[in-house]
Amino acid sequence: MSNAYNGMPAGELTDVTWQKSRHSNPNGACVEVAHLPGGEIAVRNSRFPSGPALVYTPAEIAAFLAGAKDGEFDHLA
Repeated sequence: MSNAYNGMPAGELTDVTWQKSRHSNPNGACVEVAHLPGGEIAVRNSRFPSGPALVYTPAEIAAFLAGAKDGEFDHLA
Protein backbone atom coordinates (compact mmCIF):
# COMPACT_ATOMS: atom_id res chain seq x y z
CA MET A 1 0.00 0.00 0.00
CA SER A 2 1.27 3.46 -0.83
CA ASN A 3 0.97 6.35 1.61
CA ALA A 4 -2.66 6.80 2.60
CA TYR A 5 -4.23 10.17 1.80
CA ASN A 6 -7.71 11.71 1.95
CA GLY A 7 -9.82 10.90 -1.06
CA MET A 8 -7.75 7.97 -2.24
CA PRO A 9 -9.69 5.03 -3.70
CA ALA A 10 -10.55 2.73 -0.81
CA GLY A 11 -9.72 -0.22 -3.05
CA GLU A 12 -6.07 0.83 -2.92
CA LEU A 13 -6.02 0.27 0.84
CA THR A 14 -4.95 -3.35 0.71
CA ASP A 15 -4.30 -5.66 3.64
CA VAL A 16 -6.75 -3.82 5.90
CA THR A 17 -9.90 -5.10 7.57
CA TRP A 18 -12.99 -2.97 7.16
CA GLN A 19 -15.44 -2.97 10.06
CA LYS A 20 -19.09 -1.89 10.29
CA SER A 21 -20.89 -0.96 13.48
CA ARG A 22 -23.31 -3.45 15.01
CA HIS A 23 -25.79 -0.56 14.76
CA SER A 24 -25.47 -0.30 10.98
CA ASN A 25 -28.55 0.04 8.83
CA PRO A 26 -29.64 -3.44 7.65
CA ASN A 27 -29.90 -2.25 4.03
CA GLY A 28 -26.16 -1.59 3.95
CA ALA A 29 -26.28 2.20 4.24
CA CYS A 30 -23.43 2.71 6.66
CA VAL A 31 -19.80 3.67 7.01
CA GLU A 32 -16.91 1.30 7.55
CA VAL A 33 -13.61 1.96 9.30
CA ALA A 34 -10.20 0.34 9.01
CA HIS A 35 -7.02 0.69 11.04
CA LEU A 36 -4.12 1.43 8.68
CA PRO A 37 -0.55 0.16 9.17
CA GLY A 38 0.73 3.71 9.77
CA GLY A 39 -1.71 4.23 12.66
CA GLU A 40 -4.28 6.26 10.75
CA ILE A 41 -7.94 5.29 10.51
CA ALA A 42 -9.70 5.15 7.15
CA VAL A 43 -13.45 5.66 6.67
CA ARG A 44 -15.45 4.66 3.59
CA ASN A 45 -19.06 4.44 2.44
CA SER A 46 -20.12 0.78 2.50
CA ARG A 47 -22.32 1.28 -0.56
CA PHE A 48 -19.27 2.35 -2.59
CA PRO A 49 -16.43 0.18 -1.24
CA SER A 50 -14.03 1.21 -4.02
CA GLY A 51 -14.94 4.89 -3.71
CA PRO A 52 -12.94 7.52 -1.86
CA ALA A 53 -11.67 6.93 1.66
CA LEU A 54 -11.20 9.61 4.27
CA VAL A 55 -8.06 9.16 6.36
CA TYR A 56 -7.81 10.47 9.92
CA THR A 57 -5.20 10.51 12.64
CA PRO A 58 -5.91 8.68 15.90
CA ALA A 59 -6.26 12.07 17.65
CA GLU A 60 -8.89 13.21 15.14
CA ILE A 61 -10.91 10.02 15.63
CA ALA A 62 -10.59 10.29 19.42
CA ALA A 63 -11.90 13.88 19.31
CA PHE A 64 -14.84 12.88 17.11
CA LEU A 65 -15.75 9.92 19.31
CA ALA A 66 -15.56 12.06 22.45
CA GLY A 67 -17.92 14.58 20.87
CA ALA A 68 -20.31 11.83 19.77
CA LYS A 69 -20.32 10.30 23.26
CA ASP A 70 -21.03 13.74 24.76
CA GLY A 71 -24.01 14.25 22.44
CA GLU A 72 -22.48 17.11 20.44
CA PHE A 73 -23.86 15.70 17.18
CA ASP A 74 -27.26 14.52 18.37
CA HIS A 75 -28.98 17.34 16.46
CA LEU A 76 -27.83 15.74 13.19
CA ALA A 77 -29.82 12.53 13.63
